[in-house]
Amino acid sequence: MSLSTLDERIGSERLVRASELLKVAAHPQRLAILDLLGNKRRLCVSEITELLGLEQAIISQHLTLMRDRGLLGVEREGKYSYYHLEQPGFLKIIKDLESCCENL
Repeated sequence: MSLSTLDERIGSERLVRASELLKVAAHPQRLAILDLLGNKRRLCVSEITELLGLEQAIISQHLTLMRDRGLLGVEREGKYSYYHLEQPGFLKIIKDLESCCENL
């Protein structure tokens, strides 16, 4: 029985893309934002700011980076921008991380 590599199973382009998404998400505040959006489905900047207790400017920087890299989507409604997960499968990674952290 031969073992296939991850590159063979998902393809090199997808592997590079997955690696890029992991790099973007690999920040405690960004992981917290992703987790919130996974639980609430969509939130505006002020709601995320209130829930995480962080400055609006910091939240906005994180949201912009994750949106530009394709992790988040955004919809404008009036004067508010509502963010949502563009990659909902990413929540499994967060849940797995949560399980792994129990043993750290």
